[in-house]
Amino acid sequence: MNHDHDHAPANFNRAFAIGIALNALFVAIEAFYGWRVNSLALLADAGHNLSDVAGLVLAWGGALAVKLQPDARHTYGWKRATILAAFANALLLLMAIGALAWEAIGRLLSPPALAGAQGVTVMLVAGVGIFINTATALLFMRGRNSDLNIRGAFTHMAADALVSAGVVGAGALTLWMGWVWLDPVASLAIAFVILLGTWGLFKQSLHLLFDGVPDSVDPQAVQSCLAALPGVTRVHDLHIWATGTSHIALTAHLVMPHGQADDAFLKLASAQLHDRFEITHVTLQVMQEAFTQACAAPAAPPHHHHEH
Repeated sequence: MNHDHDHAPANFNRAFAIGIALNALFVAIEAFYGWRVNSLALLADAGHNLSDVAGLVLAWGGALAVKLQPDARHTYGWKRATILAAFANALLLLMAIGALAWEAIGRLLSPPALAGAQGVTVMLVAGVGIFINTATALLFMRGRNSDLNIRGAFTHMAADALVSAGVVGAGALTLWMGWVWLDPVASLAIAFVILLGTWGLFKQSLHLLFDGVPDSVDPQAVQSCLAALPGVTRVHDLHIWATGTSHIALTAHLVMPHGQADDAFLKLASAQLHDRFEITHVTLQVMQEAFTQACAAPAAPPHHHHEH
């Protein structure tokens, strides 16, 4: 019964623990210096980095929930927690972008005066931010392609490294050229870049929440794969959905007028779906004659016409 022998999501406990500790420490540093030099930019960024700690806690919670065993009332276990965490992470990021853009527009309308010493402090603290956020993003680098939840954590941290880099660059130019407008303009540009990165995460996690077919699976190819199995004349009621960000389930009805769906046949079907599409939970219902109505699937219409 060991379905996901090689599909158990990689263990990111250490990455989460290190990431949360580093970021919590950075929030404290930023808040302290923001208060010391009276820099709204640093205080705002501290608030934003606090949302990162929350994002990492969410993603970690999702990753831990996957490991909880199914029970009589939750027959799939808690795998969907990873999809919810990815979705919550995308929402958090979108809110952070909104706050960043709002703040930037306010500053464009009434630019603050920036003293030299204050500017240097802001740049130094933001420089530490580049290092911390990049280091945390790298911890999640290897899992970002195979698991949407880990990708959420990675996107969040990479976005922040970008924000910190923007703060440093804008701070340097402002000190050198006296361009006070540059800081808010850079913030708006960064907000836009993060929005582009987050939109995909938001759309994909929302799609999975509504039991959409995961992007990695082509439903037409799955339909053809099942239809090509020996003895199968038709496939319908095909449903493919994600139970978590790295677990895919499938159910289908196979019409086999003369075929015998023995264990060997089911084993072959499961192996093909596993190897070609990474589908780990397969449930097939076999019948000799189609007695169910196809669930508005793009299957061919029934061929038996009744002549009167």
